[in-house]
Amino acid sequence: MKKVLFVCVHNSGRSQMAKAFLERSENQLIEADSAGTMPADDVDPVVVEVMKEVGIDISENRPRLITQDILDGCDKIITMGCSIDETCPAKFIVSEDWGLADPKGQHIGEVRRIRDEISLKVTDLLERL
Repeated sequence: MKKVLFVCVHNSGRSQMAKAFLERSENQLIEADSAGTMPADDVDPVVVEVMKEVGIDISENRPRLITQDILDGCDKIITMGCSIDETCPAKFIVSEDWGLADPKGQHIGEVRRIRDEISLKVTDLLERL
């Protein structure tokens, strides 16, 4: 089994959505995980709302801090926008970066667009793995 880790700064939006989409795929050969370099207290409520619109409930998810143990157990690490986030401390991680906008503080239409982009990227990832 391969393990994919999705990383963003706060682990409250992009990485939570990507993990949820990968888990929904029910691919028995790939395990999804997510973490952040400076995790928030809760998942962004707008992110929870837009995920419920596509039938995925992440309301019980909790952001968590990335650790070396988490990194060591992964086969693939995907950062969610560190190339566009000037202060992202996850740049030290050898990874693939998806260059996604941060949904924090965005209006719901923009969060939906980010959600849909993540869904497409997860589908592409499944095809590549």
